[in-house]
Amino acid sequence: MYVSVKATPIKSLKELPRTEQFAPGHRLCAGCGIPQVVRFALKAVPDPKVVVNATGCLEVATTIFPYTSWGVPWVHVAFENAAAVASGIEAAFRVLSKKYGTKKPKIIVFGGDGGTFDIGFQALSGALERGHDLIYICYDNEAYMNTGIQRSGATPKGASTTTSPAGKAVPGKMERKKNLIEIAIAHGIKYAATMNPAFPIDMYNKIVKAANTPGPTVLHYFTPCPTGWYFDPSRSIEIARLAVQTRIWPLYEYEDGKIRITVPVKDPKPVEDYFKLQGRFRHLLEPENKWLLDEIKRDIEENWNRLLKLAEQK
Repeated sequence: MYVSVKATPIKSLKELPRTEQFAPGHRLCAGCGIPQVVRFALKAVPDPKVVVNATGCLEVATTIFPYTSWGVPWVHVAFENAAAVASGIEAAFRVLSKKYGTKKPKIIVFGGDGGTFDIGFQALSGALERGHDLIYICYDNEAYMNTGIQRSGATPKGASTTTSPAGKAVPGKMERKKNLIEIAIAHGIKYAATMNPAFPIDMYNKIVKAANTPGPTVLHYFTPCPTGWYFDPSRSIEIARLAVQTRIWPLYEYEDGKIRITVPVKDPKPVEDYFKLQGRFRHLLEPENKWLLDEIKRDIEENWNRLLKLAEQK
């Protein structure tokens, strides 16, 4: 049986593999966070590999006929069934590998928050429960950006979208964001982690760990979206970094039953620093919405403290 080469972690960006399997010239927006995770995943995961891509920003912007940005085998599927199709591909190669010694590729799935948190969640849950050997990467721009900036299960509390517009009666989305990693962990998988483009080495090495872990793994990636979040594209990485520094987007990993915070934040920056740079949140800084801003701050602190307690458990 063919055994894939192990993925290798890095200590500096100078150690990144030079090979590019994701071509430039795609139509993703300036400042979009998606290309970084795709490039890193294709570099970190050794060949052979197959990419399964749910409908969404990544799919429509990288495969405009007759062009493609993909230098690896790539399958486009509907919003709802990326994990199911990936499961079938993985199962087929498992049989071929045992029967004929065929090289068994690592299956990488890319899905947005709409195709992961909502429409494709049933297929993802099934793939995790069955234990398929794949890496599921959710690129999370916190709304259905490709279809018009509608709210999703990943849209954070207080955010204004086209289906949860901020007004006097209701100041944006009033529900909390789902916790994708905790849900994934509940399926009994061995590895899951959050990632952020402002912390590239942390991101790359988490993809490496996922690649070296047998069975299903889940990576939840923070994806700045200038179009849907209403900010200057040049500030994409600044906003991504602030998400971590304010504890809004904790960077941590779950490995063999243990939680580890990979980027500790001892002195968090004010959440207002993050909100004021984005049009979707600016209404939260108005005096009449102080009650909601205070509620969001409590949620953030509550989530961080819960994470700290989990990380302290040995």
